[in-house]
Amino acid sequence: MKLTKKSHSCVRLEKDGRTLVLDPGGFSEQDAAVGAEAILVTHEHPDHFDEQRLRAAMEADPAAEIWTLRSVAEQLSAAFPGRVHTVGHGDTFTAAGFEVQVHGELHAVIHPDIPRITNVGYLVDGGGVFHPGDALTVPGHPVETLLLPVMAPWNKISEVIDYVREVKPQRAYDIHDALLTDLARPIYDRQVGALGGAEHLRLAPGASATL
Repeated sequence: MKLTKKSHSCVRLEKDGRTLVLDPGGFSEQDAAVGAEAILVTHEHPDHFDEQRLRAAMEADPAAEIWTLRSVAEQLSAAFPGRVHTVGHGDTFTAAGFEVQVHGELHAVIHPDIPRITNVGYLVDGGGVFHPGDALTVPGHPVETLLLPVMAPWNKISEVIDYVREVKPQRAYDIHDALLTDLARPIYDRQVGALGGAEHLRLAPGASATL
């Protein structure tokens, strides 16, 4: 499997000539979802869900499909009948040749005064990759590669470190990092790498790794 990091929380997975993209939101590249056979969206926040990016991908490839939770699906299903699938915790499906399990139900707490929205994570190919969206969801399955939301308004570094410890992946790649400045990156790299208990890695947008 080839993993390509796009900006912020968007990643592109490729296997056997087929492509799956997760969370091509407003902080990711304009064409982040174009060319994907399948697109997964974790929740409705604009840094994860950008309607125009999704429409562009769906219009570019009439065979492309989206899997997402209800709040996002309701905004797209009328325009693409039969191509937008609503999923929730416990569901399983196959997308672009990847086997996917859905884990999680709620976005992490930003502040007690802000209502929590639905958020789902996607476990791909039996634990080969786990993208939790905006939550520290523990899937309860072995995870080889954890896509780690390293910096967000709803987390702090101690929680990020403890999350890696709890999931126990073989490796963790940073996502949700658009707001993390270059000045802060070495601090996060050192602390998550030293304390998380797993190999901690970071890809620049556009860079790839073979898993």
